[in-house]
Amino acid sequence: MTPGGVRVVVHPDAEAVAEATAARLLVTLLDTLSVQDRADVVLTGGTVGIATLAAVSRSALAGSVDWTSVHVWWGDERFVPAGDPDRNEGQAQAAMLASLPIPEDNIHRMGASSAFDSVESAADAYALEIAAAGPPAWDVLMLGMGPDGHVASLFPGHPGYAVRGVEALPVRDSPKPPPTRVSLSLESIRRARRVWIVAAGAAKADVVARALHGDLELPSAAARGTEETLWLIDAEASTRV
Repeated sequence: MTPGGVRVVVHPDAEAVAEATAARLLVTLLDTLSVQDRADVVLTGGTVGIATLAAVSRSALAGSVDWTSVHVWWGDERFVPAGDPDRNEGQAQAAMLASLPIPEDNIHRMGASSAFDSVESAADAYALEIAAAGPPAWDVLMLGMGPDGHVASLFPGHPGYAVRGVEALPVRDSPKPPPTRVSLSLESIRRARRVWIVAAGAAKADVVARALHGDLELPSAAARGTEETLWLIDAEASTRV
């Protein structure tokens, strides 16, 4: 346990991070649905994030979850046309969603550039969809972390990191391509009951250490859950902790 109540779980490698996170997610969903009528999960993209979703889809435990009571959301999305391989939702569809009996109405995709005339209108539409759902206190919110310490599409020093008072926001001039995106705000992220940050690889070791020591220049350091904040990392990413 680090200062501030953040817990770090270290696995041997990236594959083990994905497999263990998938098992953790499935058990958490089962526990959540035993005490409430629905579960709201925010998915992430990235190599480890998508590998985690693939591990969920092939787990025997997936058959025990009432997927009709699970609602799926995204932390961020690339504002490109539907069907573009850069879109997180398409990768998630192939890795997990197509294999599970989740009703289409329970899958809350962020808007594509083929459906909205601007990234601002796509972000506004997602904010309205969140508001119509409660807004939910996300039961599990998963985040990947970039080597610069960004989570969702909140980047260090970028204006979006400082935005308050909205659920979702447009991102222009992203430091990482593609440059135009929709992202949950930090306020929305911090409403989650459980925030899980997954990271792997030696290239992320320095920024993992900075975030865990509370360097709030990094959005990853500010991403906290109201009940639980977990860093699920591999041995290479843990070397500076």
